[in-house]
Amino acid sequence: MTTTTCTTTRVRSLPVLLATEDDAEDTGLLAPDDRLTCHVHGRWIHQCVASPAHVSPVTRHRWCRGCRTELRVAVDELSLAVSMTCPRCGRGGSAATTRLTAACRASLAAERHARRAA
Repeated sequence: MTTTTCTTTRVRSLPVLLATEDDAEDTGLLAPDDRLTCHVHGRWIHQCVASPAHVSPVTRHRWCRGCRTELRVAVDELSLAVSMTCPRCGRGGSAATTRLTAACRASLAAERHARRAA
């Protein structure tokens, strides 16, 4: 599948980006892991990533396979920092969680840009 990333220069508002990402995902132009918005919650991904809906033991999104534990999420909107760690072993990283963390950082930056542009 081809992946594209929406850049912050094109972000106008959350509803517009939600619709744009839905269309891009439906046509195979955007991988679900690269979304800046959440189609389930209708929010920026960094605002709802801590929801149980974003935990998947199968794909290892926010999941520590070794500990069989949901990863904790910390999002700092001021510094644009995002971290996801296992409360048991302190690790828990996976390729899926790395992509989700990157999407959250991009989401934070996009939201900040959209607020400034408004």
